Amino acid sequence: MNSKSSLSSIQAFNLINPNTLYNPRAFAYSHIAEVKHFLRILHISGQGGENPQGQLSSDFTVQTHQAFANLQLALADVDATLRDIAILRILVVDHSAKKHQSLIQEMQHLWKNHAFPACTLIPVPCLALPAMQIEIEATAYCL
Repeated sequence: MNSKSSLSSIQAFNLINPNTLYNPRAFAYSHIAEVKHFLRILHISGQGGENPQGQLSSDFTVQTHQAFANLQLALADVDATLRDIAILRILVVDHSAKKHQSLIQEMQHLWKNHAFPACTLIPVPCLALPAMQIEIEATAYCL
């Protein structure tokens, strides 16, 4: 077996939800990201909801969708995908149950039946731009 085919059977990290903790799947995250095998670590700076022209929608759901789209564009530029993300840090301005549900729905759509990354949601009073409502930072591990 050549080294390339043996690498394809190895995962850079495992996402774990111990039976001793509640199941976080409904909230679109995993408790633990255990990193064992990787060749590259990618640190993706906080991606906001700006469209390609740098404009921000006033709608949180639109900004959330665009922030994840921007994150995917950044990952694609270095030959990575959402499945390579072990850890997310999500900052939300004026956090509410409605915004939380919108975020969960977007993540459930993007990750579908895959394990969610470990994730911390951080409510904040403001972000870099006055109209920003969300910023998503990621750490990915790739073979």
